[in-house]
Amino acid sequence: MILLETRNLHKIYEMDGEKVHAVDNVNLKINKGDFLSIIGPSGCGKSTLMHLLGCLDKPTSGKILFDGEDLSKLSENELAKIRNQKIGFVFQTYNLLPKTPAISNVELPLIYTNISPKKRKELAIKALKMVGLLDRANHYPSQLSGGQQQKVAVARALINNPSVILADEPTGNLDSKSGQEIIHLLKDLNQKGNTIVLVTHDHSIAHQAKKIIHLLDGKIVQEEKL
Repeated sequence: MILLETRNLHKIYEMDGEKVHAVDNVNLKINKGDFLSIIGPSGCGKSTLMHLLGCLDKPTSGKILFDGEDLSKLSENELAKIRNQKIGFVFQTYNLLPKTPAISNVELPLIYTNISPKKRKELAIKALKMVGLLDRANHYPSQLSGGQQQKVAVARALINNPSVILADEPTGNLDSKSGQEIIHLLKDLNQKGNTIVLVTHDHSIAHQAKKIIHLLDGKIVQEEKL
């Protein structure tokens, strides 16, 4: 079943009076349970495409369908609800609150919901267990390694049981050992049914997905099934 679909998707920026086609006529289908990597050189449009898929930006033209629903027809509040409830984000820089312990960082997506503090804590504990980091629940980011911080970020992405996890260069700030741990974690989550979309410039990382989309100058130039 198709979870995410783009149709003739374009994102154009104006830079110094010139039009830059960051995403250029991208047609893409992502099925439920997919593990897809998007790869290409710096500036090819990978992160722009990720932001469009994650409702963090709007396309210049074309459509994005999420579970068959046309995102262009939704209000800002409706888009915010999808971001909060259906999409889990993992970023290269972790985006953790430095003065907040791991468990509270994981709880963050639930703060603006009707879920009670007790239930939020239970769900955060469950998410930290899933990434093997429950013993660091009360540690602050500064007390954690880069790999551990990224695992906290993955737990935070999981807490709402999202339809899809969007991971933008999740290993970019990590050493090779920690990076492999994060990829193995994502593969394990995918085997449990989670849909994963991974942006990377690293071919060895990309080839651990089930399918690779090669981007160049905003266009899909190759699709590769593994």
